Amino acid sequence: APIVRVHSECLTGDALGSLKCDCGEQLNFALKTINKDGGMVIYLRQEGRNIWLLNKVNAYNLQDQGYDTVEANHQLGFASDERTYEIVDYIFDYFKIQKIKLLTNNPTKLNSLKAEIVERLPIKVGQTEENSNYLEVKKTKIECQRNWCWIWNSSGWLVTERRKERCE
Repeated sequence: APIVRVHSECLTGDALGSLKCDCGEQLNFALKTINKDGGMVIYLRQEGRNIWLLNKVNAYNLQDQGYDTVEANHQLGFASDERTYEIVDYIFDYFKIQKIKLLTNNPTKLNSLKAEIVERLPIKVGQTEENSNYLEVKKTKIECQRNWCWIWNSSGWLVTERRKERCE
């Protein structure tokens, strides 16, 4: 089974090196891993959890005013996460891929893809002072809403299946 990274576009993190998120670090980790071990990166045009660049810049402005990433999205009329992954199934069908090793920390992807995930490979990138609040909000307000938990240890973010009440 090939290693696959399904990465949603983040111009500010991927291309500009924003310190507000860990997107660029995740993409770089995935590219290095796949360069070494083989596989594919599927780069989805879903900027800012699919609210697109203009709205993402507006969300950044709200974050600078004290809102967290989820609250900013809600202030703009969006859900916490607007991303979808249906197109990935078409890509897998085209390449006749039925089983994958998924390079992700996002538990939503585990249940959003038709391919059999034979292994989840965590992305181990560091938490920084600049992105620690973002990662904490992602952990408590986005992922735990989906009955999953993000756990930080010295190796990076780990995802474990748990009920929300056990995440807090």
